[in-house]
Amino acid sequence: MPKPRNIAAVKEITALFQKSNAAVLTEYRGLSVAQITNLRAALGPDTTYAVLKNTLTTIAAKEAGVTAFEGQLSGPSAIAFITGDPVEAAKGLRDFARTNPQLVVKSGMLDGRAISAADVTALADLESREVLLAKVAGVLKASQAKAAALFQAPLSKTVRTVEALREKQAGSEAA
Repeated sequence: MPKPRNIAAVKEITALFQKSNAAVLTEYRGLSVAQITNLRAALGPDTTYAVLKNTLTTIAAKEAGVTAFEGQLSGPSAIAFITGDPVEAAKGLRDFARTNPQLVVKSGMLDGRAISAADVTALADLESREVLLAKVAGVLKASQAKAAALFQAPLSKTVRTVEALREKQAGSEAA
């Protein structure tokens, strides 16, 4: 018979899976508590980095309908549950792993789909959502500016032609 604290833990992990739009499975073997605390700070406020028991996590993942981590929950595992921008969290994991090679990214889940460790690294190489949106807005604004210039070009050309004719007539009348 399962213990009440294990049942509560499974419910809590299931809730984390359900409210997260992304999750990254890591192995933290050899990291100190201080290093894990630094990692949690580096991941940002929208990410919960939890060290979990593998059997409870397996049960919770099944209850939440997550299949991304099947067969990978072995050894000292921790999961970064991401509710905000997954790019920011992936960058935090990548940067922390550069200085602490004990942290190993095993795999991940993004919007319900399984992704590999290489995909998590590729996600970290993307620019943040805000930067990408700013670039799209810049492209749209540039397109509108080009269109406005094209619409104004015939009008300004007509004005310059009329002005040139007026100057030519004024010059011929003076002569």
